[in-house]
Amino acid sequence: AAPSCRRYVAGGRCKSTAKLEGKVAIITGANTGIGKETARDLARRGKVIIACRDIAKAEAAASEIRAETGNQQVIVKKLDLADTKSIREFAEKFLGEEKELHILINNAGVMLCPYSKTADGFEMHLGVNHLGHFLLTFLLLERLKQSAPARIVNVSSLAHHGGRIRFHDLQGEKSYNRGLAYCHSKLANVLFTRELARRLQGKLLYFAIGTKVTANALHPGSVQSELVRHSFVMTWLWKIFSFFLKTPWEGAQTSIYCAVAEELDSVTGQYFSDCQPAYVSARGRDDETARKLWNVSCELLGIQWD
Repeated sequence: AAPSCRRYVAGGRCKSTAKLEGKVAIITGANTGIGKETARDLARRGKVIIACRDIAKAEAAASEIRAETGNQQVIVKKLDLADTKSIREFAEKFLGEEKELHILINNAGVMLCPYSKTADGFEMHLGVNHLGHFLLTFLLLERLKQSAPARIVNVSSLAHHGGRIRFHDLQGEKSYNRGLAYCHSKLANVLFTRELARRLQGKLLYFAIGTKVTANALHPGSVQSELVRHSFVMTWLWKIFSFFLKTPWEGAQTSIYCAVAEELDSVTGQYFSDCQPAYVSARGRDDETARKLWNVSCELLGIQWD
């Protein structure tokens, strides 16, 4: 029974052999876990930019990937999603150096942090998981449009089912629970994906007719990763139940699938798990909330994104 149980846990595989010659992908938080495995796979196909806060860790990951894939086009760039200044600097440098961008994978994330704030005073989960990637996508969107067909892939989570967008207390100052804060931020990822897809094509059909830039979200599965490092209990449970958790390689499959699978060329505004469409919570399908979150996010970041 063990092997078949393991196979079930492993979930879907990305079978696409699509090459990304001459194409450029950015992956945030790709120095560890599923981000690193996504980078490793994409490096076998084309040019990969690993955008991370910890440059030393990122360089170690990049040189390992270069050695393994023989691709020297695995480049590390500094990006701290908890600081809008760093996000703007990253985008400015990237736009100055690269003429094209075909794939943006918003993968980095924090989970179960004790209450803390980003450099700009945002609650950490909302700031890094949602607002940081929202701003990054905004700054890179023109380049994605110019390079189209292009794809935006947002790593969300099944945890979005437990989230709600609490506009009256978005920063968790009145009440804070780190588990729920994570859920809220993952719901924000789903709503951002939905509204972004709608705006990129003018209407929420499931085919991108507008800009040829698609946006999809995904649940990677329950993966053995460093994400639970802030919680002793979770770290302990993760160890006990490791047999039932995906490896980072298995967890990366849906991210890779959303980034490269040919059959998703014109699919947008969707949510995937195990390399197939998955169920989105009712809150994750609420267009009114998605629009309002978009506007509030723009206000918080001081940007105009129409």
